[in-house]
Amino acid sequence: MKKDGFLYGGLLILALASCSGAGKSGQQATSQKQTLPNIVYIISDDQAWTDYGFTGHPVIQTPHLDRLAREGRTFTRGYSIAPLCSPSLATLITGVYPQQHGITGNDPAFEFEGKRYSKEWQLERRERFQPWLDRFQQHPTLPQLLADQGYLSFQSGKWWGGHWKEGGFTGGMTHGDASRGGRHGDEGLKIGRAGFAPVFDFIDQATAQEKPFFLWYAPFLPHAPHTPPDSLLQKYIDKTPFEAVARYWAMCEWFDVTIGQLLEKLEEKGIADNTLVIYACDNGWIQDPEKSNVYSPGSKQDPNEMGIRTPLIFRWPGRIPAGLDTTTLVSTIDLVPTMLNAASIETLPSMPGLSILDEDALAVRDTIFAIDFDHDMVSPDDPGASLQHRMVLTHPWKLIDPEPANEPGTPELYNVFEDPFETRNLASEHPDIVARLKASLDNWWKP
Repeated sequence: MKKDGFLYGGLLILALASCSGAGKSGQQATSQKQTLPNIVYIISDDQAWTDYGFTGHPVIQTPHLDRLAREGRTFTRGYSIAPLCSPSLATLITGVYPQQHGITGNDPAFEFEGKRYSKEWQLERRERFQPWLDRFQQHPTLPQLLADQGYLSFQSGKWWGGHWKEGGFTGGMTHGDASRGGRHGDEGLKIGRAGFAPVFDFIDQATAQEKPFFLWYAPFLPHAPHTPPDSLLQKYIDKTPFEAVARYWAMCEWFDVTIGQLLEKLEEKGIADNTLVIYACDNGWIQDPEKSNVYSPGSKQDPNEMGIRTPLIFRWPGRIPAGLDTTTLVSTIDLVPTMLNAASIETLPSMPGLSILDEDALAVRDTIFAIDFDHDMVSPDDPGASLQHRMVLTHPWKLIDPEPANEPGTPELYNVFEDPFETRNLASEHPDIVARLKASLDNWWKP
């Protein structure tokens, strides 16, 4: 298997690059006569695609995710639709692009004389955010659609959409009250970092009622603040000259520990075989070696591979054959259609993604898209007002197209199958490919 290396935190990191495809065999979703699967949606927060054992990191230990990757169908060429959490998560719950649901950034852009993130700022933010929330709520969420099949659902972890009820969940942790810090998860952010009781209680209740359930597990991990348990920090502190890097690495393992606890719960309840587990990350991260809790350019909020690439895992024993797929391009836009397919629910016409259970459609799809906006949103009705880059990927090319009004620059073209860390811009050598991919972007971009 071919690998590529890069220096990071004083170590040579090895990461999977292109090799022959695997895991091409598949199976259609269960028929309506069969028991509907439980669905567990695991979403990590700020983690690079390289930072797992199964993608080749020589130091970070992620044994539970490694096991999940072995037991599921794992796409190492998965992509998030945006390198920022709020638009990314909005797509993960609706199955539509940011230009459709309108959530293009984390916060509305507005002038404020006081301190950002203060209580007063939070209250004004919530008031100004309402037009974006109204547009977002025009699109049915996954829990709302699953409810038609009798699913119970629970929200835990990161959530930007107000109270959990506003997302259509039947239970949850996030209150969304701006006067109590309700911006992006509030009480929900305790899950994983401070135990599992709310989630485990929900699983117990759903199984007692013999109802299928949907769990949104989007913990504030490995997200900053990087405050891992000391036992984990000590495992990494001597493996790099940078404490900030060691802290981030330890956070990645802490997240993995919580995955192990969650998977163990499914096994203890005897429901692992009838549970579809899906894993993704909202956006990437490169740890600044000198500053704790700070990311380096080229990762979060940037259109590069370290900002948008993420492994995507689908484990459904007996339904989805296990296998490692290192060539097929898949996107987080495909996750909602896959879960609806598994639950025997038709996808909506507004959803552009594919179910990975649909082998024929997956085999012929050769292009995926992603998009990059400013952190602060300008207009709920004009997504282009804060647009920075559009990205398109096909075999083997990736085009990064800057928006002239907001992000001056020229298009960048990379052969990401041979150059996964985007070290050689080939745009000047292949103007015909740039023109073709830009035309594809123009056809896709319809805010």
